[in-house]
Amino acid sequence: MTSTTEPAEPLSVEQLTATTLLRFATAGSVDDGKSTLVGRLLHDSKSILTDQLEAVEHASRNRGQDTPDLALLTDGLRAEREQGITIDVAYRYFATARRRFILADTPGHVQYTRNMVTGASTADLAVVLVDARNGVIEQTRRHAAVAALLRVPHVVLAVNKMDLVAYEESVFAAIAEEFTAYASELGVPEITAIPISALAGDNVVDASANMDWYGGPTVLEHLETVPVSHDLAHCHARLPVQYVIRPQTAEHPDYRGYAGQIAAGTFRVGEQVTVLPSGRTTTISGIDLLGKPVDAAWTTQSVTVLLADDVDVSRGDLLVPSKDAPPTTQDVEATVCHVADEPLTVGHRVLLKHGTRTVKAIVKDIPSRLTLDDLSLHPHPGRLVANDIGRVKIRTAEPLPLDSYADSRRTGAFILIDPADGTTLTAGMVGESFAAPQPVKDESDDDGWDF
Repeated sequence: MTSTTEPAEPLSVEQLTATTLLRFATAGSVDDGKSTLVGRLLHDSKSILTDQLEAVEHASRNRGQDTPDLALLTDGLRAEREQGITIDVAYRYFATARRRFILADTPGHVQYTRNMVTGASTADLAVVLVDARNGVIEQTRRHAAVAALLRVPHVVLAVNKMDLVAYEESVFAAIAEEFTAYASELGVPEITAIPISALAGDNVVDASANMDWYGGPTVLEHLETVPVSHDLAHCHARLPVQYVIRPQTAEHPDYRGYAGQIAAGTFRVGEQVTVLPSGRTTTISGIDLLGKPVDAAWTTQSVTVLLADDVDVSRGDLLVPSKDAPPTTQDVEATVCHVADEPLTVGHRVLLKHGTRTVKAIVKDIPSRLTLDDLSLHPHPGRLVANDIGRVKIRTAEPLPLDSYADSRRTGAFILIDPADGTTLTAGMVGESFAAPQPVKDESDDDGWDF
């Protein structure tokens, strides 16, 4: 088969610099067409290299298919290709003239919920696919709940396979109404519903001639225009110290700088800051960015901060404005998603990594486990197994400066690590969960609980 897709004109450095970055994740039940949607998006936006397309065409012919299976562009593992499912998170990077994108194609199986948590944890937008023939199902609600739990600010409902329901507007409208009501109840701030056919290309990159009743944007148009604010200047300023720079050379005999990536907010020369957890205060005397002094630096920039006083600062400390310092605590209450095969139990001794700081900790209690199907709580389960989401109480050996996850997705997050082998056990979000679930079940009512 000969490809009819012309290679896209490469974007200049100036164009790429001028465009904003959108991180988004796809989710949906098995066979809803996530990987096909991603493949169609890459194909129709001319973001595929010629050799990549040729490899997909060759693999598709070997499987007896007459047309390229675009899902193969993201399903890279052998098991994924053999079973026709997505198992691991597949990341793809592409750009248009209007915006740069990092997308995460996440699995749809219930047992891979932890993979969706990984892919959506840094996403600005989540695309939740629904098969138009099946409508909103249990896994759809689960993915909407995970997106809400992770505070993803924008959710797109992509009602796929509209070609298999004769492009009926009524089918789309019913699904969109049901999903919007559920997601709004969870607290999702913005929901956009788009009817598509990933296989045929309807409303993915180009507008569909088969659905003239739909007047909204295509998937790519929405991705290119959805407002994404990376200006976190008004957020709590936070700089986790990653490295202490002290060259002690003839050229820089007294230089002592504290390097790291700004997690949120803006820091300025002359600003009074506090070093946490010690609580010592000082003033920023200089900021170096790419080897040059600047007056201010902001979120995601990697900088070296110089301080007016010779205070004790080391890797793992957190620099914050003195007027906006978070409290420090050794008692952490959080919502977590357990990602390891080994269960997390009460009394479990772990390492807690927050920013650049890692401390010893112990799991004091697991008050509840969340059932995402109906948002009910199972009290005191005693343990969390892989893919479980629940509430935990943790006691740390040292005080930590923690923000609420609702206030900061970066400094309100942490992971629990197995001290024996360094395996990541659990991803945690400090503070309250995404919504007020239904009342806790009475234990006498729990005969049918499925562990």
